[in-house]
Amino acid sequence: MTLVLIGLAAGVSTALGGIFALRRQDRLHLILGFTAGAVMAVALFDLLREAVELSAGTHDLLTIMAVAVAGSIGYMALDRSVPRAGTSGRSGHGHLAAGSLTLHSLLDGLAISLAFKVSAQVGVPVAVAVLAHDFSDGINTVSVSLVGGVLQQGARRWLAADALAPLLGIGVGSLLTVPESQLSVILALFAGFFLYIGWSELTPASYSRHPRFWTTLSTVLGAGVMYGVMRVAG
Repeated sequence: MTLVLIGLAAGVSTALGGIFALRRQDRLHLILGFTAGAVMAVALFDLLREAVELSAGTHDLLTIMAVAVAGSIGYMALDRSVPRAGTSGRSGHGHLAAGSLTLHSLLDGLAISLAFKVSAQVGVPVAVAVLAHDFSDGINTVSVSLVGGVLQQGARRWLAADALAPLLGIGVGSLLTVPESQLSVILALFAGFFLYIGWSELTPASYSRHPRFWTTLSTVLGAGVMYGVMRVAG
């Protein structure tokens, strides 16, 4: 029951973040700037850090970093192979980015479930860290959808999927046992995905038609907020 409540809380937090992004589209450039910093900070301060910690004794640091770089290059190749936004307003890369963030949320739920299998002392900090950045996850999912050319209806669907993903991940985690060595590789791969999304997609979109000072400040703020969240969550 505790894990179910955590999954529901994660979903609510994600949904609130997405609703905020949908309702403040007049400030979308600032939201995109914040999102760019937040996504890259999550990649480095959360995913890559966890990947390095989990890889102790199984993979060396160079291997984990190589996986992250491969993830970034692989995402770039996949992103460039799908169609860009056309007259219909739809875009494959918008769906691709939102799908990656949704898979990340599913992995968050999986991590919570597996951590509680070890002990409550391990599970609670992991759950706190996930809940702390779920609001930002909702903003990120809507932002990458809209900037990628996905219509608002599609962005809402991705938001719903992202909100449900942690609970689904918790359910999957209750049935599976994933070795830490494999989980570390998965997290490093997603770190590479997120670095590409933040640097190559969100950052240029935030300042392309708006003052660079405020969008740059938003990016710094996004990274700083996520650093603070990760520092408090441990």
